[in-house]
Amino acid sequence: MRRDLYQKLVLWKESRERKPLLLKGARQVGKTYLLKEFGREQYKTTSYFNFEEDPRLDSLFEDSLDPQKIVEKLSIYQNRNITPDELIIFDEIQESPNALKSLKYFQEKSPSYPIACAGSLLGLHLKKGESFPVGKVNFLTLHPMSFNEFLGACSKEKYKELLQTKNDLSPLPEPFHQELIETLKVYYFVGGMPEVIKTYRANKDLTEVRKIQKEILQSFVLDFSKHAGPYETLKINQIWNSLPAQLAKENKKFQFSKVRKSARARDYLNALQWLLDARLVIKATGVSQPGIPLAAYEESSFFKLYGLDVGLLGAMSGLAAQTLLQGNDLFTHFKGAMAETFVAQELTAYLEAPLHFWASTGTAEVDFLLTRDEKIIPLEIKSGISRQSKSLVEFMKKYNPQWAIRSSLRNFSRQGTIDQIPLYALSILQQTAPFDGVMPSYSTRRL
Repeated sequence: MRRDLYQKLVLWKESRERKPLLLKGARQVGKTYLLKEFGREQYKTTSYFNFEEDPRLDSLFEDSLDPQKIVEKLSIYQNRNITPDELIIFDEIQESPNALKSLKYFQEKSPSYPIACAGSLLGLHLKKGESFPVGKVNFLTLHPMSFNEFLGACSKEKYKELLQTKNDLSPLPEPFHQELIETLKVYYFVGGMPEVIKTYRANKDLTEVRKIQKEILQSFVLDFSKHAGPYETLKINQIWNSLPAQLAKENKKFQFSKVRKSARARDYLNALQWLLDARLVIKATGVSQPGIPLAAYEESSFFKLYGLDVGLLGAMSGLAAQTLLQGNDLFTHFKGAMAETFVAQELTAYLEAPLHFWASTGTAEVDFLLTRDEKIIPLEIKSGISRQSKSLVEFMKKYNPQWAIRSSLRNFSRQGTIDQIPLYALSILQQTAPFDGVMPSYSTRRL
């Protein structure tokens, strides 16, 4: 169970000004399961309607958007009266523009009906200019399961609790540290897609894990052709298939020439936006300098692109289990891509904010920039245990930040103004308490 988001659903249920809820997220991140479990545990009855599985449902919203008439039709459709004390779930609601419009009227005329909606490709449909009930709905976003959630799913609750309550930089006992590193390697392979984690929990069969991952990737490709025109589908596929090669480069800046030789950026911008709107990729934008707000210093043509899930990246790249778990030469070559993708995935889940990075005109590059209390904090990622931080040192000399973070496979420590946080402990960036009572807070308000 995704407890953090589940608690937000409970708060939504108890809110005095409850609006219809829209749960966003990529396909197969667990939206339907979460809403159904929420309905089962919090309501006596749940009425579930899936607009993708049953296209006929859309016709019930054609003649009138009056909530009472819609509820009457839905009650007849399922041969059971729907009452205000049960949860109504509209799944894949993006398939019915009229159902989306109806949320406005449910909020205005019949707020007593609790309506929770899920949509895998909502961003695409909203971009088309379809009428949308602005200000009439509550939003939540579901991401692939984080490493902390993976610990909970794998019966390692004590380690999860250990990281959640960590509020200083004292090293963890070495056995704990090593166990978390080994579990992180497994997570690199398995990733955070719920169905994949369920398969791993059931039998620990990594071959079966890869099979499920490839099925998920195939479902994404089928979405390309289903929801985009043939010409755009080709470009979407080309960008999508280029991700492993883009991230395998030492300079991970996205290059359209890696998509297709002599490709021009302007010809692929719509395809790129399609993937972003579908939440299948994570974008980190370069900035000319670390100013507040970072968005004001973005260089739009200078960006990196990560997949939504580190396990799926490994499947796309064809990395074998032995490669990841034993750390052989192939993984050594590609491990920077895995580490950065993992961190991008974690930051997106924990901080819910656009990602940024900085690079000098030379070779220096700081992987991510965080904003805390109107200050910029550089975050450098190391895939192993290296202490070298040439890029971070250059950044600090040039911009003199109050402190910085290096994340690697090393244990917690502090070196001057650089805080070392293990990769497996990035959830600590959510903590509200300052470390040692000295450093400013790493906290951020979650949306």
